[in-house]
Amino acid sequence: MTNPTPPSPDGAAPREGLAVSARDVTKRYGSGDARVDALRGVSVDFPRGQFSAVMGPSGSGKSTLMNILAGLDTPTSGSVMIDGTEITTLKDRQLTMLRREKVGFVFQFFNLLPMLTAEENLELPMSIAGRKVDPEWEKELVGAVGLEDRRRHRPSELSGGQQQRVALARGLISRPAVLFADEPTGNLDSATSEEMLRLLRRSVDEFGQTIVMVTHDGRAAASADRVLFLRDGEIVEDHGHLEADAIYDVVKSLE
Repeated sequence: MTNPTPPSPDGAAPREGLAVSARDVTKRYGSGDARVDALRGVSVDFPRGQFSAVMGPSGSGKSTLMNILAGLDTPTSGSVMIDGTEITTLKDRQLTMLRREKVGFVFQFFNLLPMLTAEENLELPMSIAGRKVDPEWEKELVGAVGLEDRRRHRPSELSGGQQQRVALARGLISRPAVLFADEPTGNLDSATSEEMLRLLRRSVDEFGQTIVMVTHDGRAAASADRVLFLRDGEIVEDHGHLEADAIYDVVKSLE
């Protein structure tokens, strides 16, 4: 097993130098005989400019971990920092503002508003936050995802791959400290999935974006710089880049 980042719970790497950092995060549902420990003391760092994939069997806690790291859910105990800010102590309004400024999302089912054009969907996070869109950055993003001739089209007029490209550009428009991708290729065919992964990879290599992607697809995880594996609420393996065959071997060993 390799660990491409210092395991620094007590200081090898300053947490403020990281895009996302978690310490001793637990998540418990229920009590007594019905108690479920979805996360069991997870500590993990995600450096800026790194593309990380999170994998694990069903029920391993990977989606719970992503939701807590993104500030969409709260841990039972432990701490999470995004871009140097401790989020677990923020009030709801403060957390909402931080997510708008620091966090981008790409989901499996696109989540585009059907009455808005591709351009309006792309700009939506900035509109909600009351911020102006940088026209040069928007132009660069639209070009990067190949949507120059689809800006005025509504989602119903776009293919699945085009909708996901809009969703990716929307996730990047605010220049977030971290982009969370939840099964971003799960609703796409193989050719379109490869295109989406190339775009995610490009956003890291060219734009310096930090990405944390939850996936069950070893081919998708093979695009990442790092692959983490969860089982029973714990990180059990933490590797640098792996090819798909090696990823599936680890997955099998965890089942």
